[in-house]
Amino acid sequence: MTAPRLTVSTALLLLVPPLMWAANAVLGRVVQDMVPPVMLNLLRWLLAFALLLPLAGWVLRPGSGLWTHWRRFSLLGLLSIGGYNTLQYMALQTSTPVNVTLVASSMPVWMLLMGRVLYGVPVTRRSALGAALSIVGVAVVLARGDLGGLLAVRLVPGDALMVLAALVWSWYSWLLARPVNPPEPAAIKGDWAAYLMAQMALGLGWSALLAGAEWVVLPAAAWHIDWSPGLVAALFFFAIGPSLLAYRAWGTGVARVGPGPAVFFANLTPLFAALLSGALLGEWPQAYHALGFVLIVGGILVSARR
Repeated sequence: MTAPRLTVSTALLLLVPPLMWAANAVLGRVVQDMVPPVMLNLLRWLLAFALLLPLAGWVLRPGSGLWTHWRRFSLLGLLSIGGYNTLQYMALQTSTPVNVTLVASSMPVWMLLMGRVLYGVPVTRRSALGAALSIVGVAVVLARGDLGGLLAVRLVPGDALMVLAALVWSWYSWLLARPVNPPEPAAIKGDWAAYLMAQMALGLGWSALLAGAEWVVLPAAAWHIDWSPGLVAALFFFAIGPSLLAYRAWGTGVARVGPGPAVFFANLTPLFAALLSGALLGEWPQAYHALGFVLIVGGILVSARR
């Protein structure tokens, strides 16, 4: 059987998710003073939930199969809707979009290590070498190119939060990949909108709990929402672009050419973030960002090569 051919239309489709993810990180940085990060995540997914209702509202009905698998979808919703996205917005409070997206691009390596630790999946020598290269790349980014800074472990909180977010998403990805018994309902599993709705329906509960905790913990002076036109526009972008459009485009692109070619497009996220950060925030990438990117992507290529 011949490998699926990457057409121009599919390549353009696969460019949409990394562009949306990069813009999500940059805009998350822009609105950091307008709304607390955990509340930002809750508002984003509430709006996405409302927009997705016409397409997948049937998932919420008693006979859809969602509620008989509520434990699984609750865990998936906690890790993705409530966990990873919340940690990313929290990371952007003290870290830059370039740093955040570079650390996130190392997720294939964390998935490799987590598969070995949690599920006993063997790691080949080539995979171990690739993991080492990517981890060095992450270390270069976290240390901002300063070996002395790395040895002193002087990380900003956002960098550490993004490493935790990458671990959370890696576990989420393993849960998606491994078979479950009983299997998920075919009507939900086979429909991108339904599958996202099933996760959102329960993930929003976790997001609300986390937002409530944020409201209790933060000082009254720090907890506010600036309902400006800019924030409203950003919320609509978060709900439509990174939440719905990217999810749909990624699923369609992977279905056409497979996950192998698609992952190369995902690695464009830090490059898009660097360009957008420079244009919108004046935070142009440094030489260590380029070195970290080469090491991370090089490690993934070494790990993935047969």
